[in-house]
Amino acid sequence: MRLRYLIPLVLVVGLVAIFWVGLHRDPRAVPSPLIGKPAPAFSLSTLKQASRQITNQDLKGQVSLVNVWASWCMSCREESPVLMALARRNVVPIIGLDYKDQRAPAMKWLKNHGDPYSVIGFDSSGNVGINWGVYGVPETFVVDKQGVIRLKHVGPLTNKVINRQILPLVAKLRAAR
Repeated sequence: MRLRYLIPLVLVVGLVAIFWVGLHRDPRAVPSPLIGKPAPAFSLSTLKQASRQITNQDLKGQVSLVNVWASWCMSCREESPVLMALARRNVVPIIGLDYKDQRAPAMKWLKNHGDPYSVIGFDSSGNVGINWGVYGVPETFVVDKQGVIRLKHVGPLTNKVINRQILPLVAKLRAAR
């Protein structure tokens, strides 16, 4: 007879515990199964020169930031001054991935908001972004010298995120052999 009351009680306590833990997690902290794994293979034309290609092999040999953005992205406007300031510091190359966009609006966006990117891959279909596990834009990845993804940040970058997470990680990865 007691078992009849005990089972529902255990289930309710378990659900309360799960919800309690969920309330204290950062909703922007989206775990990525790609952390610690090589960047997915890709080959894209660049935004500015359709005849030029960028591939995952171009990410090897140096620590880099891969920033996924689009001209239609409102949060990307918020992030743009932060990326421009980071680019002026010349600490780490910023590779752009223009996601589900069109060339003309993207070029206009860069003209109006600035271009912090050393090169921009043009992912009009969004397939490369999907392979990278992009949920939405903006998203930013730190890629090490071997082309391995070491960090994923969802949402617009802020100076706080740059100074507390991105730059310390970049310095650590640059120092590693």
